[in-house]
Amino acid sequence: MALVDHLGMTVEDVPAATAQFDPVLTAMGYTRRDAETSVSWDCGTETELILMPAREEGTGPHRHGRVGWQHLAFEVGSREEVDRLHAIAVEAGWTVVREPKTYPRFTERYYASFVEDANGIRIEFMHNPPREA
Repeated sequence: MALVDHLGMTVEDVPAATAQFDPVLTAMGYTRRDAETSVSWDCGTETELILMPAREEGTGPHRHGRVGWQHLAFEVGSREEVDRLHAIAVEAGWTVVREPKTYPRFTERYYASFVEDANGIRIEFMHNPPREA
């Protein structure tokens, strides 16, 4: 069971945000579902992600470090998968916040990248395998 059932994100332009999210989430195995004013992706028992239009135009983008959204981390199975998803996101128009690299301040095995979309939504692709015995 997923920790969170669904995560709704407000965006300025749903079609533009969909163009950025869809290649990444599809590459991760999520299935896209279009509704009248929103778009969602689901993947079995994982958290459903939903993009919804802003109620007030011109209120974005979100600024990292302000109260609210910080980032969403996707745990993936390898460093190569971090690299692959990072490249897909960049190709889809996400802005690179941090290139894929190790983060020894977390653990010596922690490898991640960070990207941000036009709405200021930041995601992380990370791989942190268990310590070998």
